[in-house]
Amino acid sequence: MSTPLLIDLVWLPHGEGLALPAQQTAGAAGMDLTAAIPEGTDLVLPPGHRALVPCGFAMALPIGFEGQVRPRSGLAVKFGITVLNAPGTIDADYRGEVMVPLINLGQDDFIVRRGDRIAQMVIAPVIAAGFVVKDQLDETERGSNGFGSTGHR
Repeated sequence: MSTPLLIDLVWLPHGEGLALPAQQTAGAAGMDLTAAIPEGTDLVLPPGHRALVPCGFAMALPIGFEGQVRPRSGLAVKFGITVLNAPGTIDADYRGEVMVPLINLGQDDFIVRRGDRIAQMVIAPVIAAGFVVKDQLDETERGSNGFGSTGHR
């Protein structure tokens, strides 16, 4: 088993007492993010509406990594709740509060309460890249054929 990447995290006052982001099983890739809304306050997300949900912490990702914020599959399938810009990126130089832009694509109101697991975050390496301007690109079988060009559904 490999040594986990340790990430510095600071609780904000409204996040204190919540669970740390964590994988729920040994083989899980994502760490659950929880809602840091006030205790006893419901955030009602009607169908078609969106909200930026605070998670109550800031973190310092090491350079060369990003946090990818993704939907939780159970919320997506059961209720139509997803992350608006999935996957959202948290850059290594960002030090603000981690927040999740949720949208309700379902047919019923969705209620978010303090501590609810609302999304998952995957920590992933980032490759530094640059571009080289050329007069033309190498040939491939696909060429410039785009969306749907392979004939598969």
